[in-house]
Amino acid sequence: MGIIAKGAKCNVDSCDQDGTRSLNTSKVENTGLRVNSSGKKTVLCKEHYKEYKKESKDDRDLERARFNKF
Repeated sequence: MGIIAKGAKCNVDSCDQDGTRSLNTSKVENTGLRVNSSGKKTVLCKEHYKEYKKESKDDRDLERARFNKF
């Protein structure tokens, strides 16, 4: 049973919605979101996950390109 199934709340400052995704804390902090999590994983609600995806699009594209085989 994961932390989302246990009912974890969003770790972004001033947000108290239910979490839907858990991600690596350092990757979330690199996108500019202010998180109050000290562990390896950060829980994000649906709205903040959408914001994370928008901000990290370029990084994720570069990461996928590294593993692309021609």
